[in-house]
Amino acid sequence: MLTFTTATSDTDLQQILDLQQRNLSKNLSREQILEQGFLTVEHDFAILKKMNDFEKAIIAKSEEQVAGYLLAMTKDLRYDIPLLISMFDVLDEIYYNDKKLSEYHYIVVGQACVAESHRGTGVFDQLYGAYRRFLQANYDFTVTEISRRNRRSLRAHTRVGFEVIREYVAPDGEVWDVVLWDWRD
Repeated sequence: MLTFTTATSDTDLQQILDLQQRNLSKNLSREQILEQGFLTVEHDFAILKKMNDFEKAIIAKSEEQVAGYLLAMTKDLRYDIPLLISMFDVLDEIYYNDKKLSEYHYIVVGQACVAESHRGTGVFDQLYGAYRRFLQANYDFTVTEISRRNRRSLRAHTRVGFEVIREYVAPDGEVWDVVLWDWRD
């Protein structure tokens, strides 16, 4: 039995970090990356706690264990994770429905991850349903970026309702798709 809620304790945050470690590209084989997807950004406890203090992460729990999570990241934290500064710079340049993204009130998906044991069971879609329920009263939409190499993640995000609104090449040569899920409809 899964429950979908917000991360409220240090234990929740530590379990998010543990799940993150198991899914970072640096800790996966090439085959795992191709078949299961991967995470790029590695957080430490302090930054994860700071992010969670601004806006709570949404988690799926199986009994007392985090089985999946979606991190929420506000614009206030744009300089706190150096690897994401280029994403925020790109977001500042994007127009959506004839307005700059910066003119909207949006939340960034700071990272999405489902434990391998729960993949293919609908947890990803249910996490995003909870993310929207918890956050849509305060935001017009959610936006994130997905590495073009992470085809599984891009397919899953598209299935939930995200649309690709821009692509760009990061300074390291990685190609990213910026995706947005409009909650105003």
